[in-house]
Amino acid sequence: MDTAIYTLTSELHDPQVVAAATREFLGNLGLEHDMRGSDFADYGSHALDLIYVRTGGTEGIFRRLLPELKAKSCRPFRLLTSGKSNSLAASMEILSYLRQQGLEGEIIHGSREYVAYRIELLRRAGKARMDLRGCRLGVIGEPSDWLISSHADREVLKERLGIELTDISMQELIDTIATTETGAAPEIQASEEVKKSLPGALRIYVALKKLVQQHGLQGFTLRCFDLLSKVYNTGCVALARLNAEGYVAGCEGDVPAMLSMMIGRSALGVSGFQSNPATIDPVSGRILMAHCTIPLDMVERYELDTHFESGIGVAIRGYMKEGPVTLFKVAGDLSRWFAAEGRLLYNQAEPDLCRTQQFIELDDPSQTAYFLNNPIGNHHIVLPGRHKDLLEEILR
Repeated sequence: MDTAIYTLTSELHDPQVVAAATREFLGNLGLEHDMRGSDFADYGSHALDLIYVRTGGTEGIFRRLLPELKAKSCRPFRLLTSGKSNSLAASMEILSYLRQQGLEGEIIHGSREYVAYRIELLRRAGKARMDLRGCRLGVIGEPSDWLISSHADREVLKERLGIELTDISMQELIDTIATTETGAAPEIQASEEVKKSLPGALRIYVALKKLVQQHGLQGFTLRCFDLLSKVYNTGCVALARLNAEGYVAGCEGDVPAMLSMMIGRSALGVSGFQSNPATIDPVSGRILMAHCTIPLDMVERYELDTHFESGIGVAIRGYMKEGPVTLFKVAGDLSRWFAAEGRLLYNQAEPDLCRTQQFIELDDPSQTAYFLNNPIGNHHIVLPGRHKDLLEEILR
């Protein structure tokens, strides 16, 4: 189970009254089957562990339990209370004590709607963090030379999220491409240049998938511009397909962008569009995001074109469904992050930009100041839907 509820109860209170209140409270939240009672043996092993303070007079019980709970989990303490039988007052005393000990925690209390929302958010965040543990991500080649700020602190990623980075040389990829054969490319409607380049683009896809499987990766970022000179092609099709198959596949060796995509996938189970702002209007909050590849599972339709900067190889012009989106980016040392909700207004296909182009309007135009004053690199991830609260909870 993702959620476990442990109870604190004073012996001074009538057990039948407490039991009835518990059934009503947890039943309204749909959590009656998640209660473990006062046995904390498996505390810390779930996506979310809640301590249900059922009555007052439980402060001493908690203080005696604290050493055991600290040994089982380093996560913040989540104190659930209905407010009946002086449970809120006891929770406040417990939380105050935790703060004095330098420990984190919160009281989950309020309307049924708020409590249900908060618990579900914490459960999803906890599950995402558990899924990230043991995640192995590849860095194929070094970050592109122009990504002077887009690096990562490997020790922090390992300690805080359980993510391990593995270096793979570009030469290993080039050698794998050279020994990889693919079948005939499908018939497509595209320029002759694109038709000629498509078999090579598919060969890159097969080669990258081999490396992913050989190294046991859940994702990778690729120094893709090196492919232009080494095999006269691009990785855009390969990244679009691999993302759609459930891997995280990022561009330009941008490790923080890959990390942001991995967090998004763990939290939401969906791909993210790695792109960079081309224009920003601080007044309207409108941002034009663009890049030459997008996961194929994110688009309603797509076209193949040449790579924008080089004019060679194969790139993706994808058309994503209009609607709510979240822009997201986390720093490579997890010291800060950015998440903003907005709406994809429309896709466009201008010839003088990277091929996939999205006009997004932020809900709060003042958040454009982040991009102009204190951005986390240039690439940011576009995720379908509104997920700011969940993403921030994972990283908090």
